[in-house]
Amino acid sequence: MHAPPRQSPPQPAPTLTSRTGILYYPVALVARLPFAMMVIGVLTLVVSARGSVELGGLNSAMVGLGIAVIGPLIGAAADRFGQRPTLLIAGAVNSVMLGALAWVAFSPAPTWVLFLTSFAVGATVPQISPMSRSRLVTIISNDLPRERRPRLFSTVLAYESAADEVIFVFGPVAVGALATTLGAWAPIAGAAILTLCFVTAFAVHRTSAPAKTAEERAATLGPVSELWRPALLITVFGIVTVGFFFGSMLTSLTSFMQDRGDAESAGLVYGVMGIGSAIFAIGVALLPPRFTLRARWLVFALMILAGTALLQTAEDLPRMLLSLAMMGIGIGPLLVTLYSFGARRSPEGRSATVMTMLGSGLMVGQSIAAAVTGVVSAEAGTRAALLLPLISAVLAVVAGAVNWMLTPAGPEPSLSTGPVDLD
Repeated sequence: MHAPPRQSPPQPAPTLTSRTGILYYPVALVARLPFAMMVIGVLTLVVSARGSVELGGLNSAMVGLGIAVIGPLIGAAADRFGQRPTLLIAGAVNSVMLGALAWVAFSPAPTWVLFLTSFAVGATVPQISPMSRSRLVTIISNDLPRERRPRLFSTVLAYESAADEVIFVFGPVAVGALATTLGAWAPIAGAAILTLCFVTAFAVHRTSAPAKTAEERAATLGPVSELWRPALLITVFGIVTVGFFFGSMLTSLTSFMQDRGDAESAGLVYGVMGIGSAIFAIGVALLPPRFTLRARWLVFALMILAGTALLQTAEDLPRMLLSLAMMGIGIGPLLVTLYSFGARRSPEGRSATVMTMLGSGLMVGQSIAAAVTGVVSAEAGTRAALLLPLISAVLAVVAGAVNWMLTPAGPEPSLSTGPVDLD
């Protein structure tokens, strides 16, 4: 008699970490640090080199303008040609532009050359956060068991938002540390080196799938017209209001601390909000499904509004810390909510485009608000500058109300695009 054939043991179900590898997360985390350093780094560089806070703010705004104009096109290129070639080209060019900006700022070049170089820096930013979200959403949509997807989507988007919070806290701190110890050129030079090393590592990581053929693109890319749906546009505007808040809050806080002779500590004080925000962003994954996304937008925006209202009474550091802590409860979860809406409202095959639109919106809002708040602070004082975070919070609540009307009641839909292929 022949022995029955030996059955191979069942293969364990794939997990997200088994698909990405454990090193993916630290590489993706460090690769997005230059993005968080740019606005404050450019501001610090230009103020030191040209002696004008207003000129520094305007150059930061030019970085944001470059991101706004070209950033979504980089996302579209990633959808069409793959993330790997897109990021390799953008990372290399961005490193060169950062080095050029450090040289131009201290050179006798006219102001328009400085503006043009700042715009080029923003236009070539390899936006790692949107690309990382796109990769992870794709893996969950295509490779993991269907019953585990809803919880994983929530967890991944919460993690990504928490990672952004950590980076946006440590970005200004890194800029301050490098500028203080080495000089105003050091943050921009450091951002160039980090971009060259870690963006390249992120680009060639195995999670970056090869580009599609023309036939595959035609079969999986949703029409461009779907990017202009009102529900998606209000999501983009919502994240722009968060950028307004970040830029106005950090700049007005810097003015607040400068009035007390301790401007260098602004980044550390700002960390009170960022750390709490990151913790609450991670906690979003534990919220029950009956607490719907459209309700979360309004609730978390109202929490930020309450914190910015308290901010108007801040005459000393303890009151400032309390208001920052209140804002932190709302800002991280609101970011998670907005990115969740973006993932659900992405046309098929255009997730990288949508995520880049959201990432661009965040940076554009921050850049514009930093420039405007700097001018208001210089012309009208700190008390007037502290009004701008309040206005940003009001806009976030208004956007949430519009979104409430655009979003159907009832259970949250799953990702409406089906399998979303990004590379």
